[in-house]
Amino acid sequence: MKDKNVKQEDDKKLDTTKQDKETTDEKASRLRKSSLKVKEKKKTVIPNREDKTKERTAKEKKDTKKTEEKRRTEENKEKEKIPKAVRETNPKTTPSNQEKSTSSILPKKISNLGWVNRSCVNDQAVKNRVQDLLSSRLIHADHQVEWLARSIQCIDLTTLAGDDCPSNVARLCSKAAHPLSDDLTRALQIKHGLLTTGAVCVYPARVADAVLGLERLGANIPVASVATGFPTGQTSLKIRLEEIEFAVANGAKEIDIVINRELALSQNWGELYNELVEMRKACGESHMKSILAVGELCTLTNIYKASLVAMMAGSDFIKTSTGKETVNATLPIGLVMCRAIRAYNRKTGFKVGFKPAGGIRTSKDVLQWMTLMKEELGDNYLTPDLFRIGASALLNDIERNLANYATGGYFLAEEMPMA
Repeated sequence: MKDKNVKQEDDKKLDTTKQDKETTDEKASRLRKSSLKVKEKKKTVIPNREDKTKERTAKEKKDTKKTEEKRRTEENKEKEKIPKAVRETNPKTTPSNQEKSTSSILPKKISNLGWVNRSCVNDQAVKNRVQDLLSSRLIHADHQVEWLARSIQCIDLTTLAGDDCPSNVARLCSKAAHPLSDDLTRALQIKHGLLTTGAVCVYPARVADAVLGLERLGANIPVASVATGFPTGQTSLKIRLEEIEFAVANGAKEIDIVINRELALSQNWGELYNELVEMRKACGESHMKSILAVGELCTLTNIYKASLVAMMAGSDFIKTSTGKETVNATLPIGLVMCRAIRAYNRKTGFKVGFKPAGGIRTSKDVLQWMTLMKEELGDNYLTPDLFRIGASALLNDIERNLANYATGGYFLAEEMPMA
């Protein structure tokens, strides 16, 4: 019996051990399964984080791309406002002016008008500089005769009167071909026929008369014509372009156009640029001088900006005034325009001429302007290729002063030959 009871107890222990073993195995199995589930959860969580990171990166890239596209679109819109600059090749460039001239520029693009919009003029600094020129840069009396004789070559002898007719245009041409009397040229030891004015300037309707008058005299002097609704420019662009074409067809080698002051005053530089490009095209091989009408532009900053736009559009010269405004050519205005020419030359390498007009009547005036040109732009700007003076009464005063020097006497203006 004892053996039987011991055996039963041993069997129970074995069963308990088995049950414990099974319980342990089950626990281990459950732990394995739970660990597997945790790993699976981790695996499922990690890819989700990566996906979110990828989505965020993709979204950032997309936003960056949209921002870049928006910026490019704005830049393109800005560029579309600025048309192509048109520069016509001008065979009239003289051998003496070996450096690049504005007429020889081929059509090219201008990226923007930021340079124009950023420009600003210090009015007080301009006044101080002019005062310094007038007080410290004086031409010695012994050299004034040579300077005055040189100034004659830079004059655009002008008649823009309502009573202009073939006869007074012919007289003007004769004076342009022989600006000084024979006695005076001999006294100054100037070869006969060598000294002439830079050009003859008339209305478009009188261009043919001027061309004929100069041909009869055998004078190689270009005929300049005002155009584009001179002096106000208050006609449509189509009519202004037709007027240029009419003057060129009649033999004008230089065209003095007036800019649209409304566009300048409203700071619409892009549209002003467009108009000037069209005018440059209409001029063809003739030189284009852009009249800024400075007396109507209100500020020196506007004058500087208008000068830059005119040069960018292909002007061969920039000109101060029509001579019909209340404010015409003054030295502060001239200084600002000269600085614009200098800045444009440094930036592009092209030389643009300068023409003051209106209010220049005496020898003293012209000597001051020539001093300004020499000091600001150099000796090259004392030649008719790059410097002109629009005047009608100036030549009479220069001749009178030269006669006073040559003879030692004193002549009145009325005693000089008529222009």
